[in-house]
Amino acid sequence: MAALAVSVACRLAAQDSLPIGFGTLRRDDITVRFATGQVEIQTLPLDEDVIRLLAPDTYRALTGLLQSRRAGIDSAAARAGLTRPTLVLVTFYGVAPQARFVPEDLDITNRGRLYRPVAIVPLSPAWATLQLAARQQAAAIYLYDEGISWRESATLSYQGLDNDAWSRSLTLLERERARVMARAAAQPSP
Repeated sequence: MAALAVSVACRLAAQDSLPIGFGTLRRDDITVRFATGQVEIQTLPLDEDVIRLLAPDTYRALTGLLQSRRAGIDSAAARAGLTRPTLVLVTFYGVAPQARFVPEDLDITNRGRLYRPVAIVPLSPAWATLQLAARQQAAAIYLYDEGISWRESATLSYQGLDNDAWSRSLTLLERERARVMARAAAQPSP
């Protein structure tokens, strides 16, 4: 338990040291995409250490989304027995008419461990149908167990398809992290 408290404290300290409002990345820069014959899947980690590197308007939009869904997220986390879940924004896009999708099949492998979604907070009415028209979308916030590190390689899997595009985002994120720190340091003190 003490090791967990230290880990959480270190993670919070790292987030607190990364200033808000200095990022320039676009959402598309770090969104992981892949497709089956039926759907395209887009995933975006909602970890503070990641979203603070996005442009200020995108950061505000994502934190606003999280705040507006906080009650649902907290309720889902409590039912799953999680205190600090890993949150991921997931969107399924219909590629074909009557495209079916299985939300629970989106797994993440990170640090040699397989993470399966433990709860899902739907954001779209179409979510409940598990079927999309061509060009229709359904979005949700996924909750995974704590422990996923978005500063390390991760592979996303859906129904036998693997995507390790997150690994390519790591260099971009590290460069932007250094730039954010430099931009913040260059700001005159109030």
